[in-house]
Amino acid sequence: MAEQPEQLSLYSVKISTFEGPLDLLLHLLKQNKIDIYDIPIAEITKQYLEYLEIMKELNLEIASEFLVMAATLIYIKSRMLLPAPEEDTEADQAEDPRATLVQRLLEYQAFKEMSAQFREREDIWQNAFSRPPLEEEMIEAEPEPLLFDVNLFDLMGALRTILSRVPPETLTITRETLTVQDRVSFLIERLESEPTVRFSEMFSGDRSKLQVIVTFLALLEILRLGIARAYQEQDFGAIFITRVQKDETAESLPDTGQPADHLT
Repeated sequence: MAEQPEQLSLYSVKISTFEGPLDLLLHLLKQNKIDIYDIPIAEITKQYLEYLEIMKELNLEIASEFLVMAATLIYIKSRMLLPAPEEDTEADQAEDPRATLVQRLLEYQAFKEMSAQFREREDIWQNAFSRPPLEEEMIEAEPEPLLFDVNLFDLMGALRTILSRVPPETLTITRETLTVQDRVSFLIERLESEPTVRFSEMFSGDRSKLQVIVTFLALLEILRLGIARAYQEQDFGAIFITRVQKDETAESLPDTGQPADHLT
């Protein structure tokens, strides 16, 4: 049985851009290609609780709203398991325990899409500068590939797959042999020699669940500092970690005055 290092148990992950429970539900629906109007509540509840368990293992700060949503999903699931009354009125037949949740998801999704459109317009106009028209031969250029930035839930989903492949732990891992700080240094060195690495390959040397978790925490720290970037070539495709150029990294590093071994 692996012994959890004291340093890891005290390692608290705090991410200011952490998304909420509705984001997680929309992520699960999109990932499983589920119709928002016909949610298989039992399966979605199961996956939602699995994500909460991963967040707990990573020592992520779980806001109370995540727990409230978990209770809501379990309540809806229990209502759907109850047998229907023998004599249903027309109103009862139309009632669906999922209706309120679906309405919340639709409203949240609409606001989120609108916010993304405004953000995209802002980015476009911030980089818009007038200049004389180019000659036609100068306009021809090879288009850049469309890349999708990943969010925390994408990374956690990929981590879930990695953890499912980890064999039962037989090694005793102590504080002296496993630290997040050492893993950060190792991953940075690897990205220096390999500018782009597949997410799953970042865990190639890990042989236990605890090692995988420490590597993931180190990876979150590297992404937070802007040393690397996570992306997908297609939505819900393979995740890649790519090193950010040094000049870009220097501009993105926040001047917080806090030590690098804490995520803020």
